[in-house]
This record gives sequence, C-alpha cells and structure tokens, in this order.
Amino acid sequence: MFNPFQKTGNYEIDDERFKELVEAYLIPGDDIITLLANSSSLLAWYLDELPWVGFYLVKGDKLILGPFQGLPACTQIKFGVGVCGVSAKERKLLNVADVSTFPTYIACEGSVRSELVVPLIKDNELLGVLDADSNLLSRFTSREEALFSFVCETISSCL
Repeated sequence: MFNPFQKTGNYEIDDERFKELVEAYLIPGDDIITLLANSSSLLAWYLDELPWVGFYLVKGDKLILGPFQGLPACTQIKFGVGVCGVSAKERKLLNVADVSTFPTYIACEGSVRSELVVPLIKDNELLGVLDADSNLLSRFTSREEALFSFVCETISSCL
C-alpha cells in the first residue's frame, strides 16, 4: 500500500523523504518494468507541473515507449533525434528550458515547453532514458536533475 508523506514545502526535507520512498518502492531483483512503472508513478505524484513523465527503452537502434504517467506518447524515437534520442546517443542528461529552440525536437504533445531527460545506464550499458515534459518554460532545475539522476541510479542498482 502506498504510504505518502505530507509535503512540507521545504525541498531539502521533502526531497530526502522522496528518496526514502524511492528506495522503499524500488526493490532489488524486481523486473525492470515494475521498477520503471513505480518510478514514473512516484515522480508524477511528487513533482508538480509534470503532465508527462516516463521511460523510453533501448530496442536495437531506437527507443521504444516504456512505463509512463500522462497522455499517450510517441512510441518510437531514433537515436540522435529529439531530446530523448540525443540524450540516448550522447549518454548525457539534457535539460531543455525551451523545446522550441531544440533543433530536432519531437512534439508528442503540443503544449510542452520544457523537457528533462536522464539516461538509464547499468554496467556501462544504456538501457533507456527517463523523460519528463512540462508546459512551463524553464521548469526543470538542478534539483530535478539530481532527483531524476537519483531515481536512475537507484533503478540501476536494483537490476
């Protein structure tokens, strides 16, 4: 049973409590789909202004849609195309404050203004990416970058 905490508004305290929830719900040995589904659910519950958050998984030379929270999304993304595809190809975090300025941006939903993507890597193998969209410009800060990175590292440690 999900046992959420009462958010205080103090990010330092709340983020630590969120990390504790992540560690409680991401259990070593669980199937990757289970880990990704619970991760996207926890992030959607915890962070505001995220109409879409979820995962794309590596399949051959592309990314395919994995577990997520939000409206239906693009089902396949080529490496090197869009924020997710570039993040996957370069294996680096991308925080795009204004997606309209990203040269190969893929619009899965027209109201998205900013995007954060973090690669999911295990033993130097790219498994996929954690992706979040917001309808606000410059929505994502170093705080969200750290939280998303923590989630990806926790998933990796569970596999």
